[in-house]
Amino acid sequence: MATAAACGACAMAGRRAAAAAPRAPKKPKQRPAERGGAGPGSTGGSAPGAAPLPPPPPSGRPRPCVRFKCGLTGPVLDVLSSRPGWQQAKDEEEWDFLWCDVSWLRENFDHTYMEEHVRICHFRNHYELSRKNYLVKNLKRFRKQLEREAGKLEAAKCDFFPKTFEMPSEYHLFVEEFRKKPGTTWIMKPVGRSQGKGIFLFRKLKDIVDWKKDGGRTEEQKDETQVETYVAQQYIENPYLIGGRKFDLRVYVLVTSYIPLKAWLYRDGFARFSNTRFTLNSIDDHYVHLTNVAVQKTARDYDPEKGCKWMIQQLRQYLTAKHGAGSVEVLFADMDNIFIKSLQSVQKVIISDKHCFELYGYDILIDRNLKPWLLEVNASPSLIASSQEDYELKCHLLKDTLHIVDMEGRLTGKEKRVGGFDLIWNDGPVSREGNLGTLVNGNFMANTHLGTYSPSAGRVPCSHPFLTKRRARAFHLRTREQGVWTLGLRVQKEQTFSKSGCKQPDCRSTVENKHINVGETTLFIALLFKF
Repeated sequence: MATAAACGACAMAGRRAAAAAPRAPKKPKQRPAERGGAGPGSTGGSAPGAAPLPPPPPSGRPRPCVRFKCGLTGPVLDVLSSRPGWQQAKDEEEWDFLWCDVSWLRENFDHTYMEEHVRICHFRNHYELSRKNYLVKNLKRFRKQLEREAGKLEAAKCDFFPKTFEMPSEYHLFVEEFRKKPGTTWIMKPVGRSQGKGIFLFRKLKDIVDWKKDGGRTEEQKDETQVETYVAQQYIENPYLIGGRKFDLRVYVLVTSYIPLKAWLYRDGFARFSNTRFTLNSIDDHYVHLTNVAVQKTARDYDPEKGCKWMIQQLRQYLTAKHGAGSVEVLFADMDNIFIKSLQSVQKVIISDKHCFELYGYDILIDRNLKPWLLEVNASPSLIASSQEDYELKCHLLKDTLHIVDMEGRLTGKEKRVGGFDLIWNDGPVSREGNLGTLVNGNFMANTHLGTYSPSAGRVPCSHPFLTKRRARAFHLRTREQGVWTLGLRVQKEQTFSKSGCKQPDCRSTVENKHINVGETTLFIALLFKF
């Protein structure tokens, strides 16, 4: 049991929980003068630079002490430990803020009493959105609901996920669909695993005989050889390629409430590239078809200093140069629609607890027609850094998440932008300033600016560098101009790539210069397909 002496302004309080459950203290009431913060005017445009952050409490007044517990290492622990006025609680000590993994949630949440001010980083049944089979079930149900209540046109806005079947429970339904288009490629994914584990592609039913529900086995045999639940999903055979390589996007969405729904979209993120040129001739090669960093980093010629990532700013500028600003605006508006519709599909089934928030990692694939597809949603997106720029992105992401969770009570509740986050839904759509009611491709023009600038541009570098200065130099040179419309990257023609990787030290580079107009700005891009 902690005392007031252990933490300045934090007083002792009771959390009546099971013996093994952690205990959280009462939070002292704040005086009105301590509730400063960014006002409603702290909205952001698309210009580069970071939004103003809430000011600290007035000088001369003690900052409320926040005790935290963290079950992770890396950027999460670094950010929590370096936050002013926060200190790490010891094993048996009470806490105000908990960043835990989902296993702690399963074991302790229902047995833990929480005071009004306490916050935890997951909703109780987060799996309704993040577990692959539940995600599809909820999206299908929501689509049918929209069709009944608003018509087929509105329901069609949910057509952003591939045909998916739960295995083995929907095996026979899957077979019916499979036989309609022989030779189509499908992908099998375990519903409860991540980082590409257990995933494989197939084109023949014999490859998934283990999931055949009644394949001539007795009841005893079925019980003894219970197969893991998977989803069979139609593989996107025409992904958009850059440098001949497949990629997907990792985008971050923060939900602070489901009833009413309140969601924030982060402006930064990244595209994850495969390490090998795309082909459908080799469906067994994970380096071709899976973009997970956990998979790609095991490639023989993977370069950890270069990685296989682009920041979303770089990707958006490349797409704009190639397809024009209008087409790219439609693409990103369609992605906004994915975020909102997917959250609405679980709004009535997620237990909306005022103590909870969730930072989701959305995985989006773009096809050759510039149509975005939702692959999955992660309730525990990887917050481990694979490079210096990755470390800094995640540090700023976490800092801005804590600003919105607002344990210090500095926000007014009227903000439309905090740091790199834009409020996209607040019990209804939030429009961009000056564009109220504007529609793009039938979608509301949400208050989003994904990929328009780097939230880390102009900020002080993280205090816990991931790499030494010498190793990090290449990353900083690559990214220090993020947020500026002029992107200086060299272009290497696709034919100079080898079949096995991104690193090409002996290839001759040729530069392609492209000039396009983005609004009234001339954008000059020299693109290097070299990661």
